[in-house]
Amino acid sequence: MPIMDAVRLLVRDVRATVLPDPADRHGPLPPVMLALTVVTGLVDSFSYLALGHVFVANMTGNVVFSGFALAGAAGFSLAASLAALAAFAAGALLGGRTAHRCRAHRGRVLRLALVLETVLVLAAYAVARYQAPLHAAWTRYPLIVLLGLAMGVQNATARALAVPDLTTTVLTLTITGVAADSRAAGGPGGRTGRRALSVLAMFAGALVGAFAVRYGDPSLPLLIATLLLVGCTLKAFTLARSDASWTDPL
Repeated sequence: MPIMDAVRLLVRDVRATVLPDPADRHGPLPPVMLALTVVTGLVDSFSYLALGHVFVANMTGNVVFSGFALAGAAGFSLAASLAALAAFAAGALLGGRTAHRCRAHRGRVLRLALVLETVLVLAAYAVARYQAPLHAAWTRYPLIVLLGLAMGVQNATARALAVPDLTTTVLTLTITGVAADSRAAGGPGGRTGRRALSVLAMFAGALVGAFAVRYGDPSLPLLIATLLLVGCTLKAFTLARSDASWTDPL
């Protein structure tokens, strides 16, 4: 494929993700999922940098960190990793119940899940902002639990909505898809723009969150995440009233 054709295809894919066609099978969901991917980067930057070596969204990391902790590696806590894993699983259970309860309308699934997630992240921001120090157990573990629950709800919801290449949390398969499905690998190509946006969204959230923790108020990433979630939730209330074809379950 000529380079200019590849660029045009990439731009078209990006545009279709950011400004989707209302008649598309996933309707207006892709930009909302991108915003939630930014939230993931913000929240994980806070948990890793402000709470010690623990993730609240990336559970693969916590499994690996548990092994590090058992081996006696410095800076890793088995209790913190297990707390994050348990909270995430509980949040995923809650998100799954929510999805099954509203499964007849994808917009309502998103609305209820975002209300839950916004409340949980807002509560975590309040704890981080007004309860110090963050490394103390009475602050650290409530934050891990609140954020783990929120990210579990988000991940279960993304799984239920099943917007291709926008899982909001896991990028390993997304990056694999960019390379393995490319024409250079003999694949069909396609969706490169959407996959790249997903990676960039999480990178942007992590970058902003890291700058905020290092050079500003450590709770700032959670405030930004809360504001993004409020915006997504308001949008979801509109989407929940839609009767377009994208609202039908997959």
